[in-house]
Amino acid sequence: MTSEATATSEKLSDPSRSTTDAPASAPRFRVADYALLLKPRVMSLVVFTGVVGLAMAPGKHDPMTMIAAVVCIALGAGAAGAINMWYDRDIDQIMRRTMNRPLPAGRLGAGEALAFGVALAVASVAAMTWLVNVVAAVLLATTILYYVFIYTVWLKRRTPQNIVIGGVSGALPPVIGWAAVTGDVGLGALVLFAIIFLWTPPHSWALALFRRGDYEAAGVPMMPVIAGERGTKRLMLVYTALLIPASLLPVAIGMSGALYGAAAVALGIGFAGHAWRVWKDDDASRARPMFFFSIFYLFLIYVALLADRLLFYPVF
Repeated sequence: MTSEATATSEKLSDPSRSTTDAPASAPRFRVADYALLLKPRVMSLVVFTGVVGLAMAPGKHDPMTMIAAVVCIALGAGAAGAINMWYDRDIDQIMRRTMNRPLPAGRLGAGEALAFGVALAVASVAAMTWLVNVVAAVLLATTILYYVFIYTVWLKRRTPQNIVIGGVSGALPPVIGWAAVTGDVGLGALVLFAIIFLWTPPHSWALALFRRGDYEAAGVPMMPVIAGERGTKRLMLVYTALLIPASLLPVAIGMSGALYGAAAVALGIGFAGHAWRVWKDDDASRARPMFFFSIFYLFLIYVALLADRLLFYPVF
């Protein structure tokens, strides 16, 4: 084994080791790099689903409380993202998709990133407790801790089910939004949770299919690396088959009406079509269109929930 391969092996076996721990020159403070630590693309989707949870919840919607809840959800999501980048800095510098992030690129130091993430996490939960309610704060803290310790530290590098089990944290923001209004977790909140939870595996595995080489190089046991492309595509079909009826649950429980139902059916057909094309095609790069459509799908499903809330027309 070459010295370079040995260094890479040691670094992967110990996440605390990273070349960014002792950069050649002190990292410069850059607002843009601190913003990137928050994973703004992921944060935007988290905030949006949290806002939909707020809007769909029954009860009084006090504007100031709702604004505080959205800000806290955003800060909590950013905190989890920053701590995730701190922990994953060793594998991020190996993967082409992530090697230009602030830590692996050496633009920020590991200590600054960790302190930034922890400070945001504490501030977001404290503010949610003080300005909104305890239930929403407990759910926010659970989301952050689950993403950091269950997904990032425990699951991501150990099992191909990392995305499935870890998907709990990504599905909680609308539940937090719901609890910010009601102070509890109702059936509607669980339905919103189920949609995102079942959407996460096919969405993430589509990315893993056309980025398989990155995950193999970094030693991350994503499903295509462990189960192969065919096995992953089969599981994507299974989760797609579960997602489509789950997306109609808002209509079944009377939370949404005909407008949402029509949108969910149309989007579900589109999602299933992408999953089927990925299954039939041997070219893993065909998963790329499905990955981008899946983002479009979740966004429009939640837009349809909001639109139906304003223009509700019952199905039953």
